[in-house]
Amino acid sequence: MSPGNSTTAPEHIRMHIGGQWRDAEQVAQVKNPYAGNIVAHMPVSSPRDLDDALNAARGARAAMADMPGYERAAMLQRAADQVAKRAEDIARAMSLETGKALRDSLLEVQRTSGVLRLCAEEAVRIQGEHVPMDASALGAGKIGMVMRFPVGVVAAITPFNAPVNLAAHKLGPALAAGNSLVLKPSPKAPLSVHKFIEAVLEAGVPEGAVNTLYGDAVAPQLICDPRVDFVSFTGSIPVGKIIRDRVGMKRVALELGGVGPTFVHRDANLKAAAIACARNAVGLAGQSCVSVQNVFVHQAILEEFTEAVCREMDSIRFGDPMDMATEVGTLIDEQAAIRVEGMITRALESGATALRGGARAGAQLPGTILTNVKSNMSIVCDEIFGPAMSIQPYEQVEALFSAISDSPYGLQCGIYTNSLDLALKAIKTIRTGGVIVNGTSRWRSDQMPYGGVKDSGMGREGPKYSIRDMTEERLFVLN
Repeated sequence: MSPGNSTTAPEHIRMHIGGQWRDAEQVAQVKNPYAGNIVAHMPVSSPRDLDDALNAARGARAAMADMPGYERAAMLQRAADQVAKRAEDIARAMSLETGKALRDSLLEVQRTSGVLRLCAEEAVRIQGEHVPMDASALGAGKIGMVMRFPVGVVAAITPFNAPVNLAAHKLGPALAAGNSLVLKPSPKAPLSVHKFIEAVLEAGVPEGAVNTLYGDAVAPQLICDPRVDFVSFTGSIPVGKIIRDRVGMKRVALELGGVGPTFVHRDANLKAAAIACARNAVGLAGQSCVSVQNVFVHQAILEEFTEAVCREMDSIRFGDPMDMATEVGTLIDEQAAIRVEGMITRALESGATALRGGARAGAQLPGTILTNVKSNMSIVCDEIFGPAMSIQPYEQVEALFSAISDSPYGLQCGIYTNSLDLALKAIKTIRTGGVIVNGTSRWRSDQMPYGGVKDSGMGREGPKYSIRDMTEERLFVLN
């Protein structure tokens, strides 16, 4: 795959509703953030499209619920095979529309196939439990069981930063649990999701079980509609709060933002920590909810660590996303890069020092390392979602643990240390969705329960855990 590809004709995206492909009356352009050319034309779904998609999903509930677990598992394995076969095509589309480095896009599609296989395995492991009714006089002589059943219709809204993998983290568990789905991807990354859905449908999905809508106009009604039983959203904290306020009694899973705290203690493997912090601050151009943003370093190793991080940052290759030698491409668009550039500029004007950084070129920003930051700077206390990090020294780590626990954020944090006592203290005292020991805040494996607390969200992603959320308990008592 050669760099550039700016002369390729735009592709045509269609909605999939009720087992049929459908065009829209309106379309929107999807542009390459690196080259500026039009990559695709995206349908803008209408209220009628939304109504038809929800009716189709509602109508498919019975077929999905009646499908035995082994058949759902086989269907998802076939879908995984199709995604793997089309990996290069899906990855290329992803890089063209998002500016993500092609090597990362290929890895994401490979992981996506793996997510579907994990979902297939979990489709035959959906379990309830026996309730010991004879624990009370009233229950004695009775048999009690808690059983799990699909919720019905899942509405899934996905972001641009990992468009295919995060779509799979919603679609896969929904189908594995016996639900139907209405998926609305980000309008900034619709082409790769469209190609992913084409691959999934080759697996023989029941008519109406998977439906796609595009554009943001239909999102408010999608989450509020009474035909939807469960809402799964990955995106920003402000939008997540709006969804939580509007869905009423529906259950939701919200995977929102964070500020990427990672600790490097004086007994850490300094070289490994420096490499990981630098690369996980700028990987995906910093556009990850758990991207390394605030690195807290023990004063005793501050100078050595800072030098090592700067050396590693200098080795990272930024450039054309379609070049396999490129490690970091662009942000999603120039407006996003301008926003991050503004955060960095305001920090420098307030006294911060830039050890690494440089001028913006369109949607591309170089990796930025800041020191001498203050806790009230937006570059510290707000989610950057860009390729920038700060290094902050400490003497006593406990106060920082408390500050993170008291902050609005609680997605994941990382800590590098060889002290078991300190690692356990971090796990016990930091109020967050996950603590990664000898890894950064950005570490994630697809089978693990991933998600946050406080403003960082609710619910957990990961096939087993999403399936748990996308099923409901029903008590069965036999007298």
